[in-house]
Amino acid sequence: MIGTTRTKGGLLILAIIIGLIIGILVPVQTSVNTRLRGIVGTPFLASLLSFSIGTVFLIVLTLFVEQNFRLNPGVWSEPGWTWIGGVLGVIFLTGNILLFPRIGGVQTVIMPIFGQVLMGLLIDNFGWFSTAVTPLSSTRLFGAGFVLLGVVGTVALGDWLTKRRYPEQAKPVDPTIYGWRIMGVVMGMMSAAQAAINGHLGVVLDSAVKAALISFIVGTVTLLLVNLIVRTKWQFDRSLPTPWWIWIGGLIGALFIAGNAVIVPLVGAGAAVVIVTIGLLTGSLLIDRFGLFGAAKAPVTGVQIVSLVLMIVGIVLIRL
Repeated sequence: MIGTTRTKGGLLILAIIIGLIIGILVPVQTSVNTRLRGIVGTPFLASLLSFSIGTVFLIVLTLFVEQNFRLNPGVWSEPGWTWIGGVLGVIFLTGNILLFPRIGGVQTVIMPIFGQVLMGLLIDNFGWFSTAVTPLSSTRLFGAGFVLLGVVGTVALGDWLTKRRYPEQAKPVDPTIYGWRIMGVVMGMMSAAQAAINGHLGVVLDSAVKAALISFIVGTVTLLLVNLIVRTKWQFDRSLPTPWWIWIGGLIGALFIAGNAVIVPLVGAGAAVVIVTIGLLTGSLLIDRFGLFGAAKAPVTGVQIVSLVLMIVGIVLIRL
């Protein structure tokens, strides 16, 4: 009995560590892909390279974990939306590359989180994408309110305090930034839909890894077609520094999906979201504070930290 308890405790600690790490890696992926975009000249080509590398990794992982690529025959009778997870992933990844240099690392994380929470509530309430229906409750709405307060505190109050404390860094507000922030929310909604779709596909295939691989293959093919349609010029600016880490964005994306597949059975979907979100917000703060991976340095205020804590509390109320 003691041995079993210790084993469960060890697995729980391992799941928490994995969840925090993959959460921290998400803003790292955005920073890396943004740097890659600067070298290859277009977000579509940067996304294609990222998805291609992630696909290769997932092919190897599928061979290692599943030993085959067979699909459950019943998958072909599933609704058409079962296959669009990769397309939504393309929109989310490419959108992050566009957002990062315009609104910074913290907001590139926070705005999509708000969209994910909003879409998650809608998916749960209406049972979209074959999910179990979880009606809206006062607790879940209260949690959503906390998340909204966190977003407002981070964006609005954060901007105001930064201007007061660091007037030398203050710049006129670009009106287009509000459009980019709305875009971040919409991207987050698409990301939540992608997670639900991939989760359903994983159940149908009885394999989260195969579902992730299919999503990446669809995303890679989509990006290949987009690059052909827009006639992307395949270029590589050798005048810019090319550190080795510019190529790890796709690997991080694949690790994120695989990591979620590992921790959800151990701690549950709700707890997994909370753990990963804590890591994700921590990673975004570190990147902004220290200007990691070529990002511009931005001061982190106490209001931002309190706002992020409010968001975490809200997500806990919604998910647990």
